Amino acid sequence: MKRFEVVTPADLSSAVRLLAQPGHAALAGGVDLADLLKQRLVAPDTLVDLKGLKELRGIGPTPDGGLRVGTLARLSEVAENPLVRERFAALAAAAGEAATPQIRNLGTVGGNLLQRPRCWYFRNPDVACLKKGGRTCYALGGLNRYHAVLGGGPSFIVHPSNLAPALIALGASARLVGPGGERAVVLDQFFTLPSVDPTRENVMRPGEILLEVIVPRPAPAARSAYLEVREKQSFDWPLVSVAAMLEIDPRSKAVHDSRVVLGAVAPIPWRSREAEQALGAGALTRARAMEAAEAALKQARPLPHNAYKVAIARALIRRTILRAGQMEDV
Repeated sequence: MKRFEVVTPADLSSAVRLLAQPGHAALAGGVDLADLLKQRLVAPDTLVDLKGLKELRGIGPTPDGGLRVGTLARLSEVAENPLVRERFAALAAAAGEAATPQIRNLGTVGGNLLQRPRCWYFRNPDVACLKKGGRTCYALGGLNRYHAVLGGGPSFIVHPSNLAPALIALGASARLVGPGGERAVVLDQFFTLPSVDPTRENVMRPGEILLEVIVPRPAPAARSAYLEVREKQSFDWPLVSVAAMLEIDPRSKAVHDSRVVLGAVAPIPWRSREAEQALGAGALTRARAMEAAEAALKQARPLPHNAYKVAIARALIRRTILRAGQMEDV
């Protein structure tokens, strides 16, 4: 690990000025950053400690009935917040599934959204892979058990965030501030595919800080759910995760609106408009949930060692849709 200094900015504008300088990196919860530093995947001269910035803290309602989540909010705080649990069930479930209790007490919302890929080639300091500016994605012809089955190429990493699929399903936006001022980005458009730039995962500009996430007020008939499958019941990243939001007519059971988002199967949180289109064709039934799951995986292109993800995703999509629709899966 390279030696570095830590500076504590007095306010948000000072933090932005510092982070705009070369060799400076942000420090929040520090869970993923500590690994990146030890693996020498990042080597900043200075860490800018954001933990004292009040603008990045807090969880609470917005004036229009939505939800504001500061990016320094701990995952455990999100999972246990009464408002989140009551009205934004998918987000509470996703935060509660992340990592271990110890890490949930330390890890932040911003850190979970911005964590780097867990690909073993990317994390190996001795491998100059495409993700690190090299010429080859070694997962394509190597060990690819945990890699992408949707949206891959030229890099086949998967996005590791638990929260991102749930927040996208809930229609959330990210508020950013940087040298160019403030801007808001719909979270569905925040993450970028490797075909745009294989070395990046999102649209953040140099010096920008992720301030907060805003979740709009849910429709009265909207319900959401989040499920994930891991190899280990203890600390592990998802093999597949699914978040779903459904707005269903209480009488006819017709689906008026839906969002279905997959995690850990693509380089970005993968919104399946194919599944959403299948759900909008009539009343929610178990057969229609299965049709949506089949539609979501039609474009899947598994690598030699990860075809099992397709079967898991198909079953998990069906289960998550039925849970969001408050129907029992049999």
